[in-house]
Amino acid sequence: MALSLDTVGPDSNPNVAALERHAAAMPPEKHLDMPTQSLRRWSASEERKPLIQHPRLGTWLARLFVFGGGLLLTAYGTYEMYQVVSVSRTTALQWVLVALFTINFSWIAVAFTSALLGFFALLRRPGHRGPLPASLQHKTAIVMPVYNERTDRTFAALEAIYESVQATGLGEYFDYFILSDTTNPDAWIAEERAFLALRERLGPGARVYYRHRQKNHHRKAGNIADFVSRWGGHYEHMLVLDADSLMTGECIVRLAAAMEADPDAGIIQSLPLIINRNTLFARLQQYAARVTGPVIAMGLAVWMGRDGNYWGHNAIIRTKAFAAHGGLPDLKGKPPFGGHILSHDFVEAALLRRAGWSVYMLADLPGSYEESPPSLIDLSARDRRWCQGNLQHMRVIGAKGLKLPTRQHFATGIMSYLASPFWLFQLIVGIALVLQTTYIRPEYFARDFRLYPIWPRFDPERALALFALTMGILLAPKLFGLILMLIRSEDRRASGGGFRLIVSSTIEVVLSALLAPILMLIQSGSVFQILLGRDTGWQPQRRDDGSIPFRDIVRRHRAHTVLGLLAGVSAFMIATSLFLWMSPTIIGLLLAIPLSWLSGQLGAGLALKRLGLLMTPEEHRPPPIALRANELQARNAAFGFDDADSLRAIYEDATLRERHMEMLPPAAPRKRGVIETERALAEAKLVDAETIEDAVSWLHNKERMVVLHDRALIGMLMHLKPKPAEAQAAE
Repeated sequence: MALSLDTVGPDSNPNVAALERHAAAMPPEKHLDMPTQSLRRWSASEERKPLIQHPRLGTWLARLFVFGGGLLLTAYGTYEMYQVVSVSRTTALQWVLVALFTINFSWIAVAFTSALLGFFALLRRPGHRGPLPASLQHKTAIVMPVYNERTDRTFAALEAIYESVQATGLGEYFDYFILSDTTNPDAWIAEERAFLALRERLGPGARVYYRHRQKNHHRKAGNIADFVSRWGGHYEHMLVLDADSLMTGECIVRLAAAMEADPDAGIIQSLPLIINRNTLFARLQQYAARVTGPVIAMGLAVWMGRDGNYWGHNAIIRTKAFAAHGGLPDLKGKPPFGGHILSHDFVEAALLRRAGWSVYMLADLPGSYEESPPSLIDLSARDRRWCQGNLQHMRVIGAKGLKLPTRQHFATGIMSYLASPFWLFQLIVGIALVLQTTYIRPEYFARDFRLYPIWPRFDPERALALFALTMGILLAPKLFGLILMLIRSEDRRASGGGFRLIVSSTIEVVLSALLAPILMLIQSGSVFQILLGRDTGWQPQRRDDGSIPFRDIVRRHRAHTVLGLLAGVSAFMIATSLFLWMSPTIIGLLLAIPLSWLSGQLGAGLALKRLGLLMTPEEHRPPPIALRANELQARNAAFGFDDADSLRAIYEDATLRERHMEMLPPAAPRKRGVIETERALAEAKLVDAETIEDAVSWLHNKERMVVLHDRALIGMLMHLKPKPAEAQAAE
């Protein structure tokens, strides 16, 4: 029976009817307790014992290779750096340079040994994984959290995933959930329209569900936690997607089978490859992720073993284990270091591992995909949030009971952002030393009598050799990836052949080198802002290809250009050798504006694609699921859901209006004497409004959200007159 809109008013109470039909959008709730975990208290007795004895010798040998090798390389590099600066008496500034070099060199040394391990592992790449299982034992929830995303893209991806899973013949073991934290009213109603249309296309047996949270408490982590605590009891596992994720049915089924085969597994992470990218910057990332990414990921997978990490998406999770141990605490104090945990995935993995559950990655499992930011500015916006989340882990790394590899994961994430200011400091100290040797008079008569002056000097031949070693270690993972692509005939041909692969890698190395100093300054600025107490907030990501207005690019990068100009002039005036040494950094900063502009250009990326450069095998032979998702996205875009006004859609479509109100949760009782500002303003504007056009033009986004959450206010909206006839005629 349809809900009569005439009965919806301030005095009506349709909550009972809404509750009865609420299961249409979501299944009945089956709760799991999700207690908040403590970072200060933990007893070893709380750790579960593994049900299967897993061999650990190989993992420990791999760790010895990675960290022992990294330590030896660092010791050698530090010794050589000391020899460079110790030609005469070593000054305090030179000791600072040696310390900064040691920190930065140790970072790239461990990355090198890890990539070398991954390279050797991939040379012994395992063969075919065998047929898919004929059946599964348990059901898995496939959950896609969304936050102000375009529905043509996200719902196309989910539908393509659904079709791919169904094609495996095991579709009955999977249910699908769109978990919305959207705060934009137009995007929210677009999601509901897309959901209802998808449900209608797939039929009643599709088991596709949708839930919108009125308050996006704790953001994505809170979104997942809300699902687990309310509906998680139905499912042994959940597979977490991102809004730009694509996963083949075969990949999903294999993850579910791997979880069922390993009763000690808490999280199994796949390696998502970047696809569907066309701007120059995105195609650089796509190429690097395809060529170098597997080398790095396999190295991590081998030495991490069962003490692995979780990247927040494209991974399967044991639901009850997550509920029991994945409840995140708030950190004391205010953001950026206090409040809720931004980079929640690392912490969730750490807490599950502390409780005795295994966390590991299947780095060679194909069929897992994602997308990437389309420009340098888009990357820096996302990176700012990641920077805050990783620096926030300084408050978590010392939590009681964490495994040593888990602490290393946190340290790696923290160092990945501190490396930029350390690099910046090393450059500044190097300039200061050259300035000192050029312009400051040597001290011939120090307090302690000496036969030679105190004058910092360097060994240029050792310095050049050490520079070559550093560059070799830095670029080695890219070379490993290129070698693997060249020796694998199928991948080589699909990437345009050996010559194009070499040219593509050269382009990637050169452009990455030019972009590196810009990213260094951006990340350094982010670190300094966070240390000064500035919170980043949480902005939706821009996922589509497209350029950024040139004035915005100039505004974001003018400081980088000025700094590059000052550094170039200063270095040239100090010494020609210093200018040549700093030339890659100087050129990158001087070109910051045109490089950033070029990075977001669709035409530049497509031009290289037409030449067969920066090609990946997935571009040459696009995965069928990607082609299907693109086809569905084009169809969804024609529906126009994302471009429609939310109030008009609710006003004009009676079926949508009825279903929307069915999906609303029961209204919370209002406390007497407590007036909600947005609701009071929205109600006052609706009282003054005569037509729907008045409401559309007067109500702001927050007020619209209040109206769309309130059945009584929707009733007031429905009593407004349609637009005047003369306005309709004008259209």
